[in-house]
Amino acid sequence: MWLLFRGPTWGFFILVLIAAAISADELFRMTHPDDGVARAVGIVSTLAVATSLYVWGSDPRVLLTLLFVVPLVGLMVPLWRLGEIPTAALRTFAGVAGPLYVGGMLTALAMLRRDAGGDGPSYVFMCLTFAWLADTGGYFFGRFLGKRKLYEAVSPKKTRAGFVGALLGALLGGVLGHFFYLRSIPLEHVVPLALVAGAFGQCGDLVESLLKRSTGIKDSGSIVPGHGGMLDRIDALIVVSPIVYLYTLWVGVGR
Repeated sequence: MWLLFRGPTWGFFILVLIAAAISADELFRMTHPDDGVARAVGIVSTLAVATSLYVWGSDPRVLLTLLFVVPLVGLMVPLWRLGEIPTAALRTFAGVAGPLYVGGMLTALAMLRRDAGGDGPSYVFMCLTFAWLADTGGYFFGRFLGKRKLYEAVSPKKTRAGFVGALLGALLGGVLGHFFYLRSIPLEHVVPLALVAGAFGQCGDLVESLLKRSTGIKDSGSIVPGHGGMLDRIDALIVVSPIVYLYTLWVGVGR
């Protein structure tokens, strides 16, 4: 919170970069459990994507280079580190998509802090409330009202009632933000933004659950006792952050 509201923009980016590195390590441990070299390449690619977007993201040459070079590296690594053939497809596409998924999308949080002007920290905090209150609303609605499963094959504990609770939780976060700390965002904007962010945040949670189930892993890590790894904690935030950043980009916040 100090880095977000009081610290320098680069300090908050360093915090995001650390979270991206830990999340990338957890992701590639799922997809490359027996290949430390390939995991290291994936982490370096993730940090390269994050740094390039943050420092040179306004240069279209950098964006095109990322779109070409990162997938190219991801495609070449399995040829170099062949491993078991049955897992080659998973490892290949993890190398192609993983750095963009973690490094690219999470960096939107730091770009939001910097590019949204004086409201940047408040927009970041709104992202956090979208993710946190959606999780909270989903938990309580699912626990006390949930009967019908949402997507049992991917996440057996999630219910349709929990999904509705997540939308209401995100909506509450947006409305509170509008009235208390981000009055510059119109209410007619914050309501659809909260609902979209809440829905896609839950989908981000499902994506990470799918990754874990497909690799036979219960938690992505153990960095947070009782709550799993970093990726378990920010799976919704990774998706919410670029949605809010794109909103500020299209409506011209901070410009």
